[in-house]
Amino acid sequence: MNYPFAPQTKTYESSAVRDILKVTQQGHVISFAGGLPAEDIFPIEEVKIAYEKVFASGKSSLQYGLTEGYTPLREAIQTKMAQKGIASTPENILVTTGSQQVIDLFSRIMLSPGDIVFTEDPTYLSALQVFRSYGANVISVSSDEHGMVPDDLEAKMDQYHPKFVYIIPTFSNPDGKVWSNERRQKLLNLCYKYNVLVLEDDPYGDIQFHYEEQYQPVAAFDKQQSHVIYTSTFSKSVVPALRTGWVTGPTEVVQMMTKAKQMNDLHSSSLDQQALYYLLRDFNLDGHIKQIRNEYYYRMTIMRDYLNKLEPGLFTWKEPKGGMFLWVEGNEELNTTRLLSQAVEKGVAFVPGAPFYVDQPKHNTFRLNFSHSTPDKIKLGMDRLVDVLLKPAVV
Repeated sequence: MNYPFAPQTKTYESSAVRDILKVTQQGHVISFAGGLPAEDIFPIEEVKIAYEKVFASGKSSLQYGLTEGYTPLREAIQTKMAQKGIASTPENILVTTGSQQVIDLFSRIMLSPGDIVFTEDPTYLSALQVFRSYGANVISVSSDEHGMVPDDLEAKMDQYHPKFVYIIPTFSNPDGKVWSNERRQKLLNLCYKYNVLVLEDDPYGDIQFHYEEQYQPVAAFDKQQSHVIYTSTFSKSVVPALRTGWVTGPTEVVQMMTKAKQMNDLHSSSLDQQALYYLLRDFNLDGHIKQIRNEYYYRMTIMRDYLNKLEPGLFTWKEPKGGMFLWVEGNEELNTTRLLSQAVEKGVAFVPGAPFYVDQPKHNTFRLNFSHSTPDKIKLGMDRLVDVLLKPAVV
């Protein structure tokens, strides 16, 4: 049958990362592809206890919940936001099914076909897919290691009048950069001037390797609480299976997103939200995050030391200050999409960089995840990968 799908489904694309993950389910393949946290340090016993507390609280814990989210959890998120310098109230916090849902809900209430969205280049590929699914035209802004270049940002704001700017300013996906505070403030100043919103995606902000450095979210600079919509998730700091994220920002925007969510799924799992609340209340989450930071830093250094074996003239990369990824660029002749099949044959996988770009993909780039594999698997996988990178087959 010729199914009459809606016209917008023509923009739907399968996630390159998810497709690669299917390939790497083969038992011999060590995957550096997905943005997965380390399973070996999940707080399994603590999560189990948290769910037991939910069940012990009575049958009402299994009932439908508020669209906005479980109130005690939103109050706990408010405290977490205050620690980051972001003013919020439970009334302007919406609990979501991961921060990915925030990107979709915000796009749903803001974008009409033909609207303009600004991003960095490269940027989170699943966000690009969402924006395009609503008919948006995505335009990249010139960026360097400090963030978006203000002159290019202003020139394009004046020319295109975007609906919003999407950013991951702290340990970005895929390239792991950190914006300077100066660039964060300049972005906000330009958004005030041109009346443009910011969608700040901060899934990795807690995974900071150098404690002495301070990275304030752009939302913390928005003292008017008028232009920045901030989203984060517990997927990286607790466990991803809870699928719990949140968004905070201008009250009118969050309320409209709440209406959209109500039409979408009524509410995120109230059972999981309650368990998360007990976990935050009774579990030393800060101590757990410190463990994550230390372990991920160690795993990153193992991968870093292997990359140092590569010839500098052929590959360039920068050591990340946090997050979960290393971003590598090879010489212009390298095609990492084709190279991936050779790597998988050798028993290792990565993500080619091309899908992360807005319009002119660099096929000589790739992303490595250092958080998921154990140190021993990182060593074995990097042995295989370096062998492939130093001796690529002719394709």
